[in-house]
Amino acid sequence: MGKNSFFQFKQFRINQDQCAMKVCTDSCVLGAYTAISTATRILDIGTGTGLLALMLAQRTDSPIDAVEIDEAATQQARENVKNSPWSHQIKVIQQDILQFSQTTLLPYDLIVCNPPFFSNHLKRKHSTQNVAMHGEALQLPELAQVVSTLLASTGRFITLLPPYESSQLEKNCFDYGLYKYEELQLFDYIEGKQIRTINSFSFTKESTPQTKTLYIKTSVDGTYTDDFIQLLKPYYLNL
Repeated sequence: MGKNSFFQFKQFRINQDQCAMKVCTDSCVLGAYTAISTATRILDIGTGTGLLALMLAQRTDSPIDAVEIDEAATQQARENVKNSPWSHQIKVIQQDILQFSQTTLLPYDLIVCNPPFFSNHLKRKHSTQNVAMHGEALQLPELAQVVSTLLASTGRFITLLPPYESSQLEKNCFDYGLYKYEELQLFDYIEGKQIRTINSFSFTKESTPQTKTLYIKTSVDGTYTDDFIQLLKPYYLNL
């Protein structure tokens, strides 16, 4: 997934030729998994192609702000939003999220982010991929600080990272009074190793955070699992 210049969903299309980070399965899981029933004001940090904002807009009428620092990605996200059924609902903003957090007056009751990762891996030659994948524009402690500033007292922060980076962000969030209340462990296939973690945070400290698992495929070369199909069926054309 994600190598083509576009990705067609059931209700919208993602053009991605101007973005370093393409549509990928784990990001789609994040968009489909994030609960939005009580969200009245939503923020997508580092929107890239606009994928998460559009996936959430498909399930809610609430306004969504999508912030992106890269100019080319911002233009692509605006194009994708404009061509979607929710152009009136999503506002794409080109700005450093640190600056954005200092000027925004109203808090958000849902913040989603697929932040930079692979901080322990070799950097790629393409500079925009380094920004998107290695946290050169936004470090995890800064992300935790920004979220603590922008999140409403009863709000939720949902994020996706590899397991190591996820544990680091959990520590950073704790420093700002944000506590994990739910963890989804994402596996590429049954009996494979965990590839990503979707953590949910709030300002309320739970005694024991809930842990869930999701397997994308039945085996290395297998079919999608029933749980994955049920989750992504509203979005994927082939499900």
